[in-house]
Amino acid sequence: MHYKDLDSTIQKLIDLALEVKDKAYCPYSNFRVGCAVLCPDGSMFSGCNVENASYGLSMCAEQRVAVMKAVSEGHQKFKATAIVCDIKGSFKASCGACRQFYSEFGLDLEMYLVKPDMTVKKVILGDIFSMAFTPDALMEERI
Repeated sequence: MHYKDLDSTIQKLIDLALEVKDKAYCPYSNFRVGCAVLCPDGSMFSGCNVENASYGLSMCAEQRVAVMKAVSEGHQKFKATAIVCDIKGSFKASCGACRQFYSEFGLDLEMYLVKPDMTVKKVILGDIFSMAFTPDALMEERI
């Protein structure tokens, strides 16, 4: 599908992700990522990736920036996310760590993956992250 075919709320979410992507700090990978999350009340929060020479300290746009920003403002439910990068050839979804992080808040998250030509692919987190370790797993009976 194309950006112009989406409803205005999702277009705004993508616009926010595109805007913040340009602020990414990625001198090592040159892989800019922007993300925006949509909360059920219509609030939106964005984040970009921030790299560090000590790679383990780098922050993904999704988990460590956009979602944490939303949570720090009191939001713990998410309706959708938009993820944008500069890669032309194929749609890029969140890394495994970010998928795990998102799963903490529900597997029904709508994910809008956007290429530079503004083509969009919508996926559901639970469909691309099967057998996720969720908070429910901690409630299961133990031996």
